[in-house]
Amino acid sequence: MALILNPGAYQKFIRPFLFLLPPETAQSLAEQALKFAPMWEALSFGLDYNHPALRTDLAGIALRNPVGLAAGYDKNFEVLPSLTSLGFGYVTGGTVTRDVRPGNPQPRVLRYQADESLVNAYGFPSKGLDHAVTELEASLPNTMAPVVASVSGLDIQEIVTCHHGIEPYVSAVEVNISSPNTAGLRIFHDVNVLTDLLKGLNECRRKPLFVKMPPFPSSTRTGDGADARALILRLAILCAELGVDALTVANTQPIQDARLAVGSGGLSGKLVYHAMLRMVSELRTAVGDSVAINAVGGIFSGRDAFEALSAGADTVQILTSLIYRGPGVVRSINKELSHIMELKGLKSVSEIRQTS
Repeated sequence: MALILNPGAYQKFIRPFLFLLPPETAQSLAEQALKFAPMWEALSFGLDYNHPALRTDLAGIALRNPVGLAAGYDKNFEVLPSLTSLGFGYVTGGTVTRDVRPGNPQPRVLRYQADESLVNAYGFPSKGLDHAVTELEASLPNTMAPVVASVSGLDIQEIVTCHHGIEPYVSAVEVNISSPNTAGLRIFHDVNVLTDLLKGLNECRRKPLFVKMPPFPSSTRTGDGADARALILRLAILCAELGVDALTVANTQPIQDARLAVGSGGLSGKLVYHAMLRMVSELRTAVGDSVAINAVGGIFSGRDAFEALSAGADTVQILTSLIYRGPGVVRSINKELSHIMELKGLKSVSEIRQTS
């Protein structure tokens, strides 16, 4: 049990074995282990960390803490009860597409182990909307935290259909308009197309809507980089104007790597952390307090989470740190975050941003 609960023990004894395997094989093993939901529910007492100062809300959704699981780990909602037992404030499943998609050819995941980072070129492999709904219907009675569904598609109608089909089963829906691994998503970076999408979703939605933003380009000072940064800021402002409840900032950073079958993918983990902080700060300035921000990218510790919240985020999301540090990382982040808050005399998560 200690090997699972303690991030240091996980890194010393479990991770070396998993990292001998190809990334997707290791992920499949982890998912098989997570299918033993009663075991994880029994372990939840040692994985959860409850502190009254950590309680917060996201777009009206009550959270026991501000640490969420980012989309991409449980792509088809097949291990939700176990994931919600790990101590997360909320869990994002998906990304779900309307139809079955195989994703990109393998190899499509790489580890940058020295930097505790990953590159993925999954391309939205999905068992489709119907499968996701079936899994949600079966697992929701046994979940211990709010569930958010990530959805995407290559045209407005596909996303609207997916959103409409999955919204009744979750607390909120996150629309991914920004994966660097999926050809066709850039159409939603057009102001007019995104406007039509959001208006279409607003016509039927009943629950909070999040939008996962593309990252700023690696260079934003001149030329195309500056133009891309300005466009992303405009998209964020548009989302706020059209009533989006939260922006998830941000998706993985595009990167070239010839070892991937498709030659490029999206970078996540520690290598994107500082870029994420800068983007959170700039988007908070751009949108003011009109929309919540979920910070995602390289958060491994309570100090990382505190800095992201100080930069303007309302919650943080993790994924790569779960792979590198194991399931105990959620408790570790929350425990350190609450300790920092105590030292600074902060009694709520919302005070972190207000006093920064």
